Amino acid sequence: MIKIAPSILSADFANLARDIQKIATADYVHVDVMDGIFVPNITIGIPVVKAIRPTTALPLDVHLMITEPVRYVKNFCDAGADIVTVHVESDTPERTHEALKIIRECGRRAGIVLKPKTPAEAALAFLDEVSLVLVMTVEPGFGGQKFMADMMPKVKQLRTWIDERGLDCELEVDGGVDPVTCRTCIEHGANVLVAGSAVYGASDIPARIAELRG
Repeated sequence: MIKIAPSILSADFANLARDIQKIATADYVHVDVMDGIFVPNITIGIPVVKAIRPTTALPLDVHLMITEPVRYVKNFCDAGADIVTVHVESDTPERTHEALKIIRECGRRAGIVLKPKTPAEAALAFLDEVSLVLVMTVEPGFGGQKFMADMMPKVKQLRTWIDERGLDCELEVDGGVDPVTCRTCIEHGANVLVAGSAVYGASDIPARIAELRG
């Protein structure tokens, strides 16, 4: 089954509870956390995750685009995140392993994220420790960017490794996903699709979510 994770980065921040209710037919709520250092933008943090947790029964898929995430992963777990993903580029491998361990010890699902310029091989050291791998199909930091189709070989390679190892690990794609590019992502092995403007910009959000499932 293809899962859809609408990104609230494209929601109305003055009416987050209302806009999260609009995506009730989705599978995850994707929460983009940016610190203005790892990426050139600042969005939301721990207090907002805590505030939106009671507004939905959907799992919160919290994508940390921050430096040294090991410092904060427990706080995000405690705030109500169900899935916490960290970038392999955001710290040393040792501290990334530590961050993933903390997330798992909190009883949450841990994941890693790869920027467009990061090769698929960067995930290999972490595959046995995570339940989700996220491939960025835009440069992280801002919504509404154009889908990078040249990331699809990376997605396909990761799918091959996950299947070969028999891992219980989802493969997520984030960036420029719309009713056309979603098919490409699914064909190359992704089973979780993050979509922001394609969902919140639709006149019929439940219909758009169904359409993105392919």
